[in-house]
Amino acid sequence: MENDKIILDAAYRAWNGGAEFRSRRLRYKRFTYGDQWDDPVVASNGNVITAAERARIHGRRPMTSNLLRRLVKSVIGRYRYQRQEQDRLTGRKAQIYKTNNLDEIDCRSLEEFLISGCTVQRVIGERRLMGDGVWVDMVSPDSFFVNRIRDPRGWDTELVGMLHDWSLTETVIRLAGPDTRRAAAIRQLYSSLESAPVPGNLGSVGDRESFVCAPPGRCRVIEVWTLEATERLRCHDRHRASCFTVPITAGDRIERINRGRISRGCQPIETKWEASTAWRCRWMAPDGTVLHTHLSKAPDGRHPFRFRFYPMIDGEIHSLIEDVIDQQIYINELISLIDHVVSCAAKGVLLFPVESKVPTLSWQNIAEMWSSPDAIIPYKTMGTMNVQPQQVMTQASNLGARELLATQMQMFEDVSGVSNALMGKSKSGQMGVEHYESQVKNALIAIADILDTFANFIEERNDSLT
Repeated sequence: MENDKIILDAAYRAWNGGAEFRSRRLRYKRFTYGDQWDDPVVASNGNVITAAERARIHGRRPMTSNLLRRLVKSVIGRYRYQRQEQDRLTGRKAQIYKTNNLDEIDCRSLEEFLISGCTVQRVIGERRLMGDGVWVDMVSPDSFFVNRIRDPRGWDTELVGMLHDWSLTETVIRLAGPDTRRAAAIRQLYSSLESAPVPGNLGSVGDRESFVCAPPGRCRVIEVWTLEATERLRCHDRHRASCFTVPITAGDRIERINRGRISRGCQPIETKWEASTAWRCRWMAPDGTVLHTHLSKAPDGRHPFRFRFYPMIDGEIHSLIEDVIDQQIYINELISLIDHVVSCAAKGVLLFPVESKVPTLSWQNIAEMWSSPDAIIPYKTMGTMNVQPQQVMTQASNLGARELLATQMQMFEDVSGVSNALMGKSKSGQMGVEHYESQVKNALIAIADILDTFANFIEERNDSLT
C-alpha cells in the first residue's frame, strides 16, 4: 500500500476550509431545535457569558418561543404535500426509491437544507449487507468536504470526499475483499495508528484531531475523489465497425494486434492519442496510507456525491434559518421581559393595618377568610380613624413590549416568507376556498427560490439512479 500525503493534505485543506460554515451550521441547528440562549455575550463587567446567564443576572427567566422549528416543519409539510401530488418514478428508479426510502431521506435532506443551506447525498452502486444495488446515503455536512467552489452547479469541483467512521471489520470487508494479505495489512495498520500521534503536517492540533481521529472503537477512513488528467487512445476498428477508448498503457497490445492483422491482409486498428479527465477515488488511512484506489465506475464517470449549496453567491452559503435568527432572539428577549414585568407586579396583595387586627384572629385566619367569597373579617377601629384593609392589584407596566413583540412576530413572517396561510391558518373563518388557495400560492412565491433549488438537486440526484 502506497502513501500519498499530498492528497491527504489537499483533503485536509478542503475540510478545514469549511470550518466556519460548520460552526455556523451547529449554531443554526441549535437554535432550530430550541437551544437558543447559549450565544456568548459580554456582561457589564466585561466577562463573556451566555445569554441565559445574563438574563438570570438581571432577574429574568430565559424563556423560548421556538418559531424556527415551526417554520421548518411548515416548509417540509408543504413539500410533502406537493410531492404527493407529483407523478412517481417508474421502472428501476422506482425500485431504488423504495429500497432506499428516498421519500424520508429527501425530507430530512430538505430539513438540513433549510437549516444550513447545504444538502449532500452519496449515490453509489456497491454490495452491502442488504445485497447489490444502487444506494443513496444522506451525508452530514460535518463529514463532507469539497474544494473552494463558486459555481452554483458545482461544475468547478476538483476534489470532494467525506470522513467515514467504520468498525475494523467493516473496514476490512469494504477495502480488502478476498485478499487476505491486504486484510492483514489493514488490521496491522489501524492497530499501530491507535497508539501513534496525530500526523503533524495537517495544521493545528484541534483541527487535526477532528479530521483524522475517530470515536473510540472506530476506524477513520477518508474517502477522497480527485479530478485527474489522463491519457488514452481513441480507437477505430473498421474491421469490426466499432469505436472505443483504451488506456495509454494498452498501446503495445494494439500494436501487436495490428501487426497480426497486417500479416493477414486485414485493416489495422486506427488510433488517436487524446488527453481527458477522470475521477479517481482513494480510500485513505489517517496517516496518508492509500488503502484502495480506483477510477469512477459510474456510467457518467462522475464522483458519487450530489450536493447543493444555497445561494452560492461568490461561494457563500446563507440558509433560510440564518435570515430570521435575529428576530427569534429578539422575540425570546421580549417574552422574557414581559414575563419579568408581570411577575414583579402586585397581584391581590392585601394591606392590613396592624392596629385593626383582632387579637383572637391569626394572620393565617385572616388570609383564609379573605380568599373566601362569603367570609366576614372582624377588625377594630382606632378612635376617629377608620383604617380599612385594602387589596392592591396593579396592571403590569406595558412599556410597549407587547407592541414590539407583535411587530417582531410580523417581521418574522415577512423575512422568512412563511405566512399564516402557508401554515394552514386563516385570519377569517369565512374566507372562501379559492381566496385561501390564492393566499397559499402567493405565500409560496417567497420561498419558491429555495424550494426550486432543492427540487433541482433532487432531479440531478434522480438522474444518477441508474
